[in-house]
Amino acid sequence: MSYVNYQKAVEIMSKNKEKCHFIGERSEELIEKAEDALGIKFSRIYKEFLIKYGAGNYGAEEILGVIDDDFEESSVPDGIWYTLTEREEVDLPMNLVVIYETGGDELFCLDFNNLNEEKEPVVVAYIPGEDNKNQKYEKIADDFGDFLLQLVNIE
Repeated sequence: MSYVNYQKAVEIMSKNKEKCHFIGERSEELIEKAEDALGIKFSRIYKEFLIKYGAGNYGAEEILGVIDDDFEESSVPDGIWYTLTEREEVDLPMNLVVIYETGGDELFCLDFNNLNEEKEPVVVAYIPGEDNKNQKYEKIADDFGDFLLQLVNIE
């Protein structure tokens, strides 16, 4: 159901364009540079989101993604920069890509070591500063499509 839920979220967003504040379309070439920088191949749903929206907000909900190819000197909502920074500063595991800040102690990440039946990464909670051996990786959503639909419905 994940891709179906992604499509539902996109449909809701397209009907509420006044709530959409996204960077906009990103090129395949830029997405490939982001994948190379992270050492990860994005899944179908997240890649489609990045190509269509890049990164930004739906209402108050900010979704991290790709802005440009400067992954060293950037800021939120650049998820590539954020992920690389967290890898350096708090030893974020290489299999995680940060997609959402909760505003609290957790980061929501795509876990590329934990794929669902559609080969989409599960969205998990990661707590910066907690030893990686003690991380619980609470499951937040079955994949990015389900997560996006949750955010859109909250808004």
